[in-house]
Amino acid sequence: MRIVSFVAAALLLLLSGCSSKQYYKPKEVAGEWEKRGDVKESIIDSTHEIALLEDRRVLVEGGELNVTVSQGERVVGYSDGWVITTSMDGNLTLRLGQDANLSESFELKKTIAAATVKGDILAVLFANNEMALYAISTKELLFKEQGNAPVIINAKTQNPYFMNDLVLFFTLDGKVSIVNSTIKKRLRTVIVSSETHFNNIISFGIVDNTIIATSGYSLLSLAAKELRAKYEVRCAAYKGDTIFIASKQGEIVALSADMQVKAKLKFPFAHFLGMLATDEKLYALEKEGYLIEMPLDLSTSNVYEASVDEGYLFMSRDRFYIDDEYISLQ
Repeated sequence: MRIVSFVAAALLLLLSGCSSKQYYKPKEVAGEWEKRGDVKESIIDSTHEIALLEDRRVLVEGGELNVTVSQGERVVGYSDGWVITTSMDGNLTLRLGQDANLSESFELKKTIAAATVKGDILAVLFANNEMALYAISTKELLFKEQGNAPVIINAKTQNPYFMNDLVLFFTLDGKVSIVNSTIKKRLRTVIVSSETHFNNIISFGIVDNTIIATSGYSLLSLAAKELRAKYEVRCAAYKGDTIFIASKQGEIVALSADMQVKAKLKFPFAHFLGMLATDEKLYALEKEGYLIEMPLDLSTSNVYEASVDEGYLFMSRDRFYIDDEYISLQ
């Protein structure tokens, strides 16, 4: 009888623990956010620069492109006018957004995590953390270097970034590798964070001529010297001389390029899906269906109802797209 009572008590504790999960509940709601609309098709895949719609067309910063992605392909990125897609068997395809008939194909035969185009150069980060540069016109391999294979990564990978003749690779094990595309040599690798799991770089920006890279555990500020700040980051946004991060603890934090805290706001138990910064305001989309509007100094906040369905999120300059809807900030 004692054993039965103990099992029953343990089960009760387990069930009560599961049901006590906390959700964000604003103390005051300013009303319903009315600037919203519908997308013709649901988003079925997305990255920082591009979203794939259910009808296999693509959505980018400027709107929908006249490009159709084949079945079995996923979108990787959109850069220098090219839509970048890849297949499960490692074939990468470039389609010119302004001319759907113009395309280039690479049979790379390895799973691709991220890719970017600049001029005649294609930069690729593979799922095994290998970095490579290719000439688009000749398909020649210009540079290749193997990184440490990651264990488990966050779905939010960051595509390579071209900075004049430098290519910044944001690796899957929490590093920034800087490659010179002219001399085809890696110049430097800087650690953002050294955790074992979910440690890939999820966000990147240039603030006050400083490289800012963010993993799920830390921020790196890279200029004349290296600076780091420990935060469990869900998402980030950049505006002027400020970095905004949304933490897993429900905080919005404004940081300078030298990692000094400018301001912060706390939203207990909030789970932020994404943030957008305009010239005057910062907007954060919360999972329970709220849009939080703040001035850039984070001095106040207004919370609006903006119910959203579960689905892939894509953000443009002034819109949050999720599933088959969008929330406009203009």
